[in-house]
Amino acid sequence: MPKRKSDFELPKYDDLFSTQEERDEAKLDKIRDIPLELIDDFPDHPFHVRDDEDMQQLVDSIKSRGVLTPAVLREKEDGRYELVSGHRRKRACELAGLSTLRSEIKDLSRDEAIIYMVESNFQRSSILPSEKAFSYKMRLEAMKRQAGRPKKENLVPVGQNFSREELANQTGDSQTQIQRYIRLTYLIPELLDLVDEGSIKMRPAVELSYLDEQFQRDVFEEIEVNQCTPSHAQAIRLRKMQDEGILTAEAVSEVISEIKPNQKERIILRGEKIRKLIPKAVPIEQTEDFICKAVEHYNKFLSKKRSERDSR
Repeated sequence: MPKRKSDFELPKYDDLFSTQEERDEAKLDKIRDIPLELIDDFPDHPFHVRDDEDMQQLVDSIKSRGVLTPAVLREKEDGRYELVSGHRRKRACELAGLSTLRSEIKDLSRDEAIIYMVESNFQRSSILPSEKAFSYKMRLEAMKRQAGRPKKENLVPVGQNFSREELANQTGDSQTQIQRYIRLTYLIPELLDLVDEGSIKMRPAVELSYLDEQFQRDVFEEIEVNQCTPSHAQAIRLRKMQDEGILTAEAVSEVISEIKPNQKERIILRGEKIRKLIPKAVPIEQTEDFICKAVEHYNKFLSKKRSERDSR
């Protein structure tokens, strides 16, 4: 069926002054080898890049096969590039002695870049609580800024009316859990490190995050002195005491130093102090057996002394 005259559309400006090959090429994402010296890390990047065994494996792979998956960059106004995705690949290229990074250049706004950066890093097999905390905070703020803006057609899933509920649907974490993670960003670095190590659990960490910075530092000092971390109930008490205006450094010390039910049978041995009393020939893994035998021998010695004293 032939088109009516009104069905015909005027040719676009680009169609008049460019070839089909040029138009096809313009639609493709630009992939180039970008000098490492021109690439800046993403501002406040929440994910750690570690020079560990996995990194060494990546370095070896890049040395033998190159960068198989291009990093993602966005061009900055000053002509430099900002790394959106691929911080581990960039570091691996540096360790491998390369001067460039195979990269895909994308036209992304600041908020689009944040969302893309977080989503790409969430594909990692393991993510620390601190990494989730700051990435959730950055992503939620970006989504809120985009609320009400016209939808833009691109590879980044942006749109209107984003909220914590929408973020929960996208990530699989509940809204409550997302809020807990974001609260971790209010912890001092020393306490946040203990959360990453697993020494402080999520719920007490959230309660501690409401404490003023100085009280958080008091808590950390008491943790080091007492070699124990606050329970959820203790953290709630500390927060309540602050709300009532009666929290002091002395009160923090009193609460943290309390013996919890699961610590009544716990014996703490200072590693450096004990190690000085053990012969260097004793391997570290045999320390416990050596101490037990030493205590047993000492008890026999005391028993013998008591017997000698009683026989007099």
